[in-house]
Amino acid sequence: MGDLGFWALAQEDPDYLALINPDGTEVRAGELLGHANQLVHALRAQGVEKGGVVATLLPNCAEMIEVYLAALQAGWYLVPINHHLVAPEIAYILKDSGAKVFIAHERFAAVSAAAADEVDIPAVGRLSVGHVDGFASYGATRDSHPATVPGERTIGDVMNYTSGTTGNPKGISRKLLGVSPEQAALGLSGILFLFSVQPQDDNVHIIGSPLYHTAVLRFGSASLHLGHTVVLMDKWTPEEMLRLIETYRVTTSHMVPTQFHRLLALPEGVRAKYDVSSLRHMIHAAAPCPIDVKHKMIAWWGNAVDEYYAASEGGGTLVTAEEWLLKPGTVGKPWPISEIGIFDDDGNRVTEPNVIGTVYMAMQGLTFEYHGDKDKTDKNRIGDFFTVGDVGLLDEDGYLFLRDRKIDMIISGGANIYPAEIENVLLSHPKIGDAAVFGIPHEDWGEEVKAVIEPAEGVEGNDELAREILAFCADKLAKFKTPRTVDFTNEMPRDPNGKLYKRKLRDPYWEGVQRSL
Repeated sequence: MGDLGFWALAQEDPDYLALINPDGTEVRAGELLGHANQLVHALRAQGVEKGGVVATLLPNCAEMIEVYLAALQAGWYLVPINHHLVAPEIAYILKDSGAKVFIAHERFAAVSAAAADEVDIPAVGRLSVGHVDGFASYGATRDSHPATVPGERTIGDVMNYTSGTTGNPKGISRKLLGVSPEQAALGLSGILFLFSVQPQDDNVHIIGSPLYHTAVLRFGSASLHLGHTVVLMDKWTPEEMLRLIETYRVTTSHMVPTQFHRLLALPEGVRAKYDVSSLRHMIHAAAPCPIDVKHKMIAWWGNAVDEYYAASEGGGTLVTAEEWLLKPGTVGKPWPISEIGIFDDDGNRVTEPNVIGTVYMAMQGLTFEYHGDKDKTDKNRIGDFFTVGDVGLLDEDGYLFLRDRKIDMIISGGANIYPAEIENVLLSHPKIGDAAVFGIPHEDWGEEVKAVIEPAEGVEGNDELAREILAFCADKLAKFKTPRTVDFTNEMPRDPNGKLYKRKLRDPYWEGVQRSL
């Protein structure tokens, strides 16, 4: 196999093992490509044109990979939606993205139907894997069309939605390149080249996190485009991952520190039972990894533990295990086509090493905008640089060390949670006068969501009100965003202009706890 890109590889060798489903069924490359081709014909017949948007609410399954491969050769934008969201949150993304087609799984039937009804997605644009009331069968729709290679193939893109300080998610949209999928293949797989992962060899990539996450889909699809076999997990558990690593001789993955924590929590006898000698590049990101946890993982898995720091918007750093052991705590040096800058509060670039400031990134040849939000797009930029609000420093050797989290953002189990969205829901409760949401320590997840409430005038803050507030949130926020606990205060620490000093509320919960920032 000489070319890169799954589409070319599957035509050259349709019998190679491309995908292993969560139930263990195997999918050969030719079958996977044929299904993707059929879907292009099917959705084009429904009027989805170049630049159109296809949204999914799917678990880790072959169908999710099919939609990805179809969208990226038909010039569509794929919007993978977090399946933990509730119906109003899903409906917002469907409407904001302008989705023409919504493909959902029967596991999420109730919220899928409610969201589609709220946005008024037409019946022809509703497809379901399994049965969802009011949705046509995805499989039947796909299989009613030929598996021939579609005409006018042009590269599409994934438009992931990321929340912001306004509380409303925004799609990260990039201009379509207008080239063939084969011409774009090097870029689609290039993220793995940064870690010296080779194409078309015996690499096996395991996906243990949801494919709606930007990096999970990006790394998993990069493996497909390099001709690797991809193993899908539906629900991640530590011992099952070890079993799959041994069974399929897994070499690569994309992970988060919470998974490391749970793997290390397994009894020593269980960990020792599985052969992990095949591992080469188990790449982690998405949240800070405690130094002691990473030391233990390197002691167990050797130099296979790589790390990077990046944003969905583009750009970043990486560090190998060997480098990290020399500089514990670093998130590495910039990628070859990326640049890191530290800027002070006045927007001036810091040139001296070891000076703390806001971390900005730039990436050659890559621009983006927040879909439908020019103000947000412009606000976080200085020239070609953009920031996601992290604070850190570059040492004398050019290694980046982070010193603080994104402003107010909560990272729980690798998921980014933005308090403003939760606060907006809380403030709609008639008994709440003011609200603040932030992260507090959680042994397993890193942080959990805490709400501090200033009751409305004449309302008493007590256990009964706390239960009422949590019940109020249940159908308005995804479970992972819903506060775990509620505390009360007589008066929020705000200045005369209304600025909330959230740190005054948050710091007492972190006393005596070392945050890995």
